[in-house]
Amino acid sequence: MAISDDDLGYLSRCVELAQAALAAGDEPFGSILVDADGRIRYEDRNRVSGGDRTQHPEFAIARWAAQQLSPPDRARATVYTSGEHCPMCAAAHAWVGLGRIVYAASTAQLNGWLAEWGAAPGPVAPLPITEVAPELIVDGPAAEFTDAMKALYRQKFGDQQKSRP
Repeated sequence: MAISDDDLGYLSRCVELAQAALAAGDEPFGSILVDADGRIRYEDRNRVSGGDRTQHPEFAIARWAAQQLSPPDRARATVYTSGEHCPMCAAAHAWVGLGRIVYAASTAQLNGWLAEWGAAPGPVAPLPITEVAPELIVDGPAAEFTDAMKALYRQKFGDQQKSRP
């Protein structure tokens, strides 16, 4: 499925949430859950700065959806996110039976930028969503957000080299 204008609108909100996460001292990731009628049902941003590195917005969406939505409603919902799910979040998404995923920037893009800036990679293997959960419907990256996401990631991760001894 191609990324539509409606999808781009939802991704724009995810980028806003990623900006809010960065402003709060967290890593720049934001996500929303949209039901089959196009209503935003849940949104969150990254919250890892408190020390719990599992506080990803995609993981929060999976937990919320498991408690608040029926299995058919979860399957018809779409998760929009500023960055492609990590393996933990992709697994949670699949386990609770959420539907389509649409992301602005891919894991491959992020890892390429980290290497470009000399920043350390994350602590888990940088697997695409479909390697973790091959049955999921996934669309992304959205080229319209490449520059914005690279700039946000650079602010957070590109500066890590400067602060290392």
